[in-house]
Amino acid sequence: MAVTTVQEVIQRVTGLDPSRLQGMSGVVLFDLSGEGGGKWTLTFGEGKVKVEEGQTSTPNVTLSMNAADFIAMANGQLNPVSAFMQGKIRVTGDMGMAMRLQSILT
Repeated sequence: MAVTTVQEVIQRVTGLDPSRLQGMSGVVLFDLSGEGGGKWTLTFGEGKVKVEEGQTSTPNVTLSMNAADFIAMANGQLNPVSAFMQGKIRVTGDMGMAMRLQSILT
């Protein structure tokens, strides 16, 4: 089912099967601009994810993008690698962790 808001994408992540989160550990900050944007901190560990609105701790990786691109990526309408190469996504920090997010978000 397609999501239409950033909150729906974030909610989908919190409801993932813990097996999809295995091996994921650390803090991710999504810094989303434009309509519906904002900052969300996701803390991964032990097959769980904790989501908080705002920047609540020091991230291992920060992903900055437009909220509409974030939603399109979550719906499979925007390839994350292509978006990065086009400058639509800026990654600061742990690139490996950012790449792992692709399988979690889409």
